Amino acid sequence: MSETKTAITPTRAQDFPEWYQQVVRAADLAENSDVRGCMVIKPWGYGIWENMQRGLDRFFKETGHRNAYFPLLIPLSYLEKEAAHVEGFAKECAVVTHHRLEVGADGKMRPAPAAQLAEPLVVRPTSETIIGATYAKWVQSYRDLPILINQWANVFRWEMRPRVFLRTAEFLWQEGHTAHETEAEALEETQKMLGVYEKFAREFLALPVFTGEKTESERFPGAIKTLCIEAMVQDRKAIQAGTSHFLGQNFAKASGIQFLSRENKMEFAWTTSWGVSTRLIGAAIMMHADDDGMIVPPRIAPTHVVILPVTPKPETREPVLAAAEKLATELRAQKFHGAAVEVEIDKRDIGGGVKNWEWIKKGVPVRIEIGPRDLEKNSVALSRRDQGVKEKQFVPVSDVAPQIVETLQSIQDNLFSRALALREAHTRDIATREEFYNFFTPQNNSKPEIHGGFARSHWCGSADCEAKIKEDLKVTIRCIPFDAPEEHGTCVCGCGRASKRRVLWAKSY
Repeated sequence: MSETKTAITPTRAQDFPEWYQQVVRAADLAENSDVRGCMVIKPWGYGIWENMQRGLDRFFKETGHRNAYFPLLIPLSYLEKEAAHVEGFAKECAVVTHHRLEVGADGKMRPAPAAQLAEPLVVRPTSETIIGATYAKWVQSYRDLPILINQWANVFRWEMRPRVFLRTAEFLWQEGHTAHETEAEALEETQKMLGVYEKFAREFLALPVFTGEKTESERFPGAIKTLCIEAMVQDRKAIQAGTSHFLGQNFAKASGIQFLSRENKMEFAWTTSWGVSTRLIGAAIMMHADDDGMIVPPRIAPTHVVILPVTPKPETREPVLAAAEKLATELRAQKFHGAAVEVEIDKRDIGGGVKNWEWIKKGVPVRIEIGPRDLEKNSVALSRRDQGVKEKQFVPVSDVAPQIVETLQSIQDNLFSRALALREAHTRDIATREEFYNFFTPQNNSKPEIHGGFARSHWCGSADCEAKIKEDLKVTIRCIPFDAPEEHGTCVCGCGRASKRRVLWAKSY
């Protein structure tokens, strides 16, 4: 039997990492830039990011936060104020040392020696230090707290092994930075914002996630606690989908964020930071795409419905386009989660099959074909991207608009259900070292990316055991789940030490 022809080669089963790159290319989401490690996000990919921004921004504002903007360049001395922070980011920093170029003796441009900066400036890898310096100016009294600010920005971290969306030197993100009067308020904020990320992942990205706390070795540099959401993608690896950090008073002390307390004493503020990035687009691709291209969850789709006019003869073009315009108007009058249904009519003068496949690969949720025969029957051919690419439903044209919101929500729910089923099928409790090592050891040497999934196993709390498993298997503790019950066991590393609860282990991106 011959293999089924797919739009994407290689398939997921043949070569998952290369399949991912080909989906990005075929869906016209992004491409590599001439600047090593950086990407160009194309309109379809950026449209997805814009919808993510809108959804998250609404959640942020509903929880009392406001947007602001802070400088791209950070004085090196600011970064050096928090020891763990600078150590954590030192190897990833890009540094500006000059403020002018000149033509050298060889005729080529070079930094002008006379234009060397008195203090180097770091291109922000994250903004805790520059924002902390600003907050120190804003805060004098407990009455100035809390400060609840979010920033939409780009950041730069020198990346040695770039992969579009997943790991790039420059990427887009949001970073929330808050300052509080008490430790309890800051801890509540850290937990609240992780809940926002969990809700967004579930409701917008159709991604079920585990929530929990990172181990000390996996914490954000300088944080007291790092909380996270972790998702499983189709090759059963984990992807960190968002983090929320309780910074204690570390950054406040480094930056001098002090205030006169209610007891008339000088106190340091308690701060948090939290963020998600364009990496979420990569997570959505790896979770939902198939061997024919991207499948975009409707809540983040730039276009919900594409109408494909079928006009085999010039004399049929005008009535078909008129019917398409009428249907588009009816569809746009519908509200999907409070916003108008986004509709595009593809009027390009190219073959219908070519157009259809382009939209399949882009992953638009709903495709509607309408041609002369459909006009005669007063119906259209409707295809859902979460179903087989050849599946069509012939729907009376009068029913399409009234049913479109229900159809889009059905697609959204179905994508979540499929993702949850995958995660549940490949998450298991493992008690012994032998079973654990077998679970994470490739069973097929020709496909080394194939491995078990998520393991819930005991850990004694030793950094040495954590490091040993990472060295042996490239498996890390993704989080200490919040919902893990107290349960006595023995560390899966084989050290023989006792453990009070299971943690979540996986290979990850």
